[in-house]
Amino acid sequence: MSKEAMRAEADRLVREAMERKAVTVKQGATRIETKCGKCGAPNRVSAEPGQTRVAFACKECGHKQKTL
Repeated sequence: MSKEAMRAEADRLVREAMERKAVTVKQGATRIETKCGKCGAPNRVSAEPGQTRVAFACKECGHKQKTL
C-alpha cells in the first residue's frame, strides 16, 4: 500500500467517524522544546492554542525569557 493510499484511507476513516459523531476532536496545549538563552539548558514549555510566544523561566538558572 502506497503512502498516498494510506493517507486516503485514513482521511476516509476520520470522515466516517466524524459523521457518526463517535469521535470528538479537541485541540490541546502544545509542548515547545526550547533552549535557555543564557545557559543553553533544554526546557519544555506548554503553550495554549493560539499562543506563539510563551514566557517561561529556565529550570537550571531561573533566567526569565520568552519562546520564539
